[in-house]
Amino acid sequence: MVEQRSGGGAADHGGRAAPHHVLVVFPGYHRPWAAWINQRLEAHGLRATLQRWDPPREVPLEDSLGDLLLARGTVLLVLNDWFFQLGPRPAGEWNDVLRGFVAAHADRFAAVNLTNRPLLPATAVLEPVSLWGVGEEEAEARLLSRLGIEPRRSGGRRVSPASFARYPDTPPEIWGEVPRRNPRFTGRDDLLTELQERLMDAERGHAACTLLGMSGIGKTQIAAEYAHRFSPDYDVVWWVNSDDRNIQRDRFGELAAEFQLPTGSEPGERIRAVREALRRGDPHSRWLVIFDGWDDTDGANVMLPHGPGHVLITSRNRGWGDYTDVLEIPSFDRAESTGYLMRRAPQVTAAQADEVAAEFGDVPLPLVQAASWLGESGMEVPEYLRMIREGRLSTVDEPSAGDGFPHSSLTSWSILINRLRRSQPQAIEILSLCASFAPGRIPLGIVRAYPQAELPEDLRWMVNDLSAWTRALDTLVNYSVLTRETRGPASTDEVGPHQESVHMHRLVHDIVARLTDGDHRSSHRKAVRTLLAEADPGNPMDSRHWPRYAELLPHLEPSGALTSRNPRIQAAVLNCLRYCYRSSEFKAGARLAERIRDNWSRFMDPMDPAMLELTTQEGNILRRSGQFREAYELDLAQRERLLAASPPNELGSLQSNASIAADLRFLGQYQESERLQREAIAEAQRLLGETEFLTLVSRHNLGVVLRMLGRYQEAYDSDVDTLARCESVLRPRHASTLNSSNAVAHDLRLLGHYREALARQESTVRLHVQLLGPHHLQTLYARSQLALCRRREGGTSQDIGAMMASLLEQLEQVHGRSHFVTLSSITNYANYLREHGDLDQARELITEAEAGYRALLGPAHPVATGMVANTALVMQASGERADALALLEAALAGLTSSLGSDHPWVLGCALNTTAARNFNGRVADAAELSRETLRRARHTLGSEHPLTLSCQVALATDLRGLREVEEAGKLEEDALLTLTRTLGAQHPHTLSARQRNRPYWDFEANLA
Repeated sequence: MVEQRSGGGAADHGGRAAPHHVLVVFPGYHRPWAAWINQRLEAHGLRATLQRWDPPREVPLEDSLGDLLLARGTVLLVLNDWFFQLGPRPAGEWNDVLRGFVAAHADRFAAVNLTNRPLLPATAVLEPVSLWGVGEEEAEARLLSRLGIEPRRSGGRRVSPASFARYPDTPPEIWGEVPRRNPRFTGRDDLLTELQERLMDAERGHAACTLLGMSGIGKTQIAAEYAHRFSPDYDVVWWVNSDDRNIQRDRFGELAAEFQLPTGSEPGERIRAVREALRRGDPHSRWLVIFDGWDDTDGANVMLPHGPGHVLITSRNRGWGDYTDVLEIPSFDRAESTGYLMRRAPQVTAAQADEVAAEFGDVPLPLVQAASWLGESGMEVPEYLRMIREGRLSTVDEPSAGDGFPHSSLTSWSILINRLRRSQPQAIEILSLCASFAPGRIPLGIVRAYPQAELPEDLRWMVNDLSAWTRALDTLVNYSVLTRETRGPASTDEVGPHQESVHMHRLVHDIVARLTDGDHRSSHRKAVRTLLAEADPGNPMDSRHWPRYAELLPHLEPSGALTSRNPRIQAAVLNCLRYCYRSSEFKAGARLAERIRDNWSRFMDPMDPAMLELTTQEGNILRRSGQFREAYELDLAQRERLLAASPPNELGSLQSNASIAADLRFLGQYQESERLQREAIAEAQRLLGETEFLTLVSRHNLGVVLRMLGRYQEAYDSDVDTLARCESVLRPRHASTLNSSNAVAHDLRLLGHYREALARQESTVRLHVQLLGPHHLQTLYARSQLALCRRREGGTSQDIGAMMASLLEQLEQVHGRSHFVTLSSITNYANYLREHGDLDQARELITEAEAGYRALLGPAHPVATGMVANTALVMQASGERADALALLEAALAGLTSSLGSDHPWVLGCALNTTAARNFNGRVADAAELSRETLRRARHTLGSEHPLTLSCQVALATDLRGLREVEEAGKLEEDALLTLTRTLGAQHPHTLSARQRNRPYWDFEANLA
């Protein structure tokens, strides 16, 4: 196959005519070297053609080499020892052709050698120059010398640095956990070339391709080979195991550290920062990210990166066609099947290889196992096929394997395992142990890392006998049952036995689990869950331990950890659940909590401390993921059990009341939430004292509910006190202290002290960024409050709009579009857009947010009702005045019913309703409502609050419409003087009032 042509002139060296043209002949896996050679020749004025070469076995080798001589000039062969196994061919054929045909045309052939291993003796006729282990300059000099080319300083077409091929021995700057290159990788050259072309030709920012196919078809191997083969095209190659969502998110987020991005520890913020860096192409624009085994498309919009680089996914899910280009992976073609079998098992003839390939349907995974068996055992093919066809399975039940997996392969696995039982029983013990983990990545090294763990007698050798451990693992790797996993960019990087991880394919895991099931399975599962408990770092609040928890999490259920009655194992399970909460892995946490409860409720008393803690953590996760009603019902049931308990569990009751108070706040039952929160504070003080963390958290939550009740001054006084306690007990730079500082700024803004709120919030955000990173959830919330402070203070509108748009994008990536935190950001941005005239986008966003809150909270919730007021403002600005009035009257009635007449939300909605009545010609009704609203606002907020002054300006407008000019003038003049004194003459509120623009009120939807 001719891949590329390039133009140039000729050269001369030492009186010998240099070639005018060079045909660079290479096997597919040496494409990086061929590309580099081509560019080096081009730079020195040569015309070169790249030709990938894998001559069919049925064509005589002399004929295939003769075809190469049809090209003019020199044929340059890119060699290593693997080159001579192409085909493969009968022993001696290459030596015969080299001594005969090639020797007769020696002036037309040249070669470079890329290995330090011995080549065939007759290769000497090619006079290969070795490029193995030398630097780029030396390699170029040797290449030119072999071809008789005089080096030039310039000449030929210039190649831009961006398109210049990296020297193949120079790895990418960042190389992340790509599996070792498989030295036996076979064929797939056309498929890899097509994949590379699809990615290169894709529209910038959308170069993503999914390798789609059934299990065992070779998707992972193709992705790994692509990474190695095309690595010179990239500065970053990052491999993300994606069969478990937690591991996927942690692994992808680890790129933040590699890019030296200033992020905190929360996975969502690291992911967002990585995606943003990839999108910008800063610090690297030539990147490749590979998501291996990503079958669940949920969350694709949050995880999938875009930008100047490339994305490669392996999956069995056809749904990826909605997100990426899709390349379906077929079985091997027959030549690839037979070629692999004959190279792996040299005693196999072409006809026999064809028969074996047909037996296994050319599916790579079973062919790999068959070739491993034939190569290791030396068994003749007829005997092997007879055993397969007669179905000599072991005594266990025959395993079932779907997904197109050939039935015959099941028998071949049984044969292998029976052989290992006889010849290498320790390998079977490792296999049996692996079957007690989940498939995929298995942290097998924890067996040796925790020698104090109580292992069954048949496994103790794993800790004490390193040579046996290594020998057994080597056997399993040689038989292609397991693959070793490493972190380094080079295949020579090794890890210690206590750090060793292996990978077991899902189908292999299923088959091995059935074929090795026996007397030891129960003890092996117990050993695994004991080891998982030993590997528990013990502190899920520390983000440095999160990668370890993500590694342990998938193996809890397969090991039986969720059914264990061992307190140490139960503690580890709860720590994994706490990790899910602390790292914002709410979906995984909810699933895990449900599975724990299903198991523990069968044998554990509901009042057991572990069960009580499970409920607390599950409630936290449900609440933070927006499942408020579910969290409330869970916490309520726990409180009822605690009330009936004898003797009383005071600490459990305290925690239960605190949880229910939080639930009720989210559910809009603010008064009952306040009552329970005050009780929780009193109990915490009595049981724990003033300085305990739970006491401080309870005080903070009281400030939140007071704010939701509209009692802003009380909330401020409470939050200032809590902040002082946090600064004293914790530290000024503790995350909880920052959260309290954020609450104080929030209160100041709601009280109308805009300058003071802005100054405090700017300082608070700086500390958040320094301590937690710019994209931590708490930082994002603080930044959203800063945007609102700047808007109220009258900052530059363009800067505020850009800030709000950026925050919305970041929150969506962290939590998704329908999360309550994101809905708040959507609401704030929509209000800003409406104010600045972008009514179409404002309507779209407000409609989305209103529907989102209604679905999340129900239509009667105060926040869902308040959202109607924002919708009405958009409609009113669009000229739909009658419909806007109807909505506002309904919202006012609903908020008054749930919150009372004096709540600031009700006053704000009433302010908007007065305007709607006025615009619809009901001026007297507007004036009546305006007068009543102003009276209540003065009582609730004081005469100088911005909302009170807005009510005063509105009443003046209505009175002017009724021709009560004298009273209107006095009200307006007093409002302007107060606005000028409190906010300043150039504040937007003051300017708007002076211009006699009707004031309005934005509803800020906030549940936190």
